[in-house]
Amino acid sequence: MTRTILCYGDSNTHGTGPIPAWGQGFRLDRADRWPNVMASALGADYEVIAEGHGGRTVCHDDPVEGPHRNGMTILPAILESHKPLDLVIVKLGTNDLKPRFAMNAADIALSLERMVRLIRQSECGPNNGAPQILLVAPPKVQEVGPLAEIFEGSAARSQGLGVAIRVVAERNGLGFVDADDHIAVSPVDGIHYDAKAHHILGAVLAKAVQRHFG
Repeated sequence: MTRTILCYGDSNTHGTGPIPAWGQGFRLDRADRWPNVMASALGADYEVIAEGHGGRTVCHDDPVEGPHRNGMTILPAILESHKPLDLVIVKLGTNDLKPRFAMNAADIALSLERMVRLIRQSECGPNNGAPQILLVAPPKVQEVGPLAEIFEGSAARSQGLGVAIRVVAERNGLGFVDADDHIAVSPVDGIHYDAKAHHILGAVLAKAVQRHFG
């Protein structure tokens, strides 16, 4: 039986590499993006769908980058287009740290809890049931490079994000991985991961998925 996994995230799920300067953004090779690393480690018994979008938030219509960045709004269509889903890996929260949204770690975690309810009520799992869910807390951000001003104050706000998301996962009986325990953001832009970090994270999440399905 093939299990289908949806990886729902932002630019780091899309595979955006560390940006050295404005206008120099790029996407890592397919083999170097964590969803594909995870898929390779899991093997043929799993179908892994990477659904990452740069700038995606948990629940905000972005006044600068556009309302289509709102992860809560777009999620129902994505769930329905890929159903039935055995597992949804949610890895969001970094973009919600931007000062334009005025969100602290606790609020971001509560927004993710609302997303959990949406997924559970979606009827997009096997036999029109609920998909299982694994929450991944992003690593702490750094205010360096060309994105420093956009993420002003985010380094401090990100300090408690892993703990806050862990609480939500435990309260809802979900799988949980804190990426900060395994990788760090690139010092080039303080937000994105280099290929080495993607390979580490992909391997960690493959093991988490295997444990999850036991």
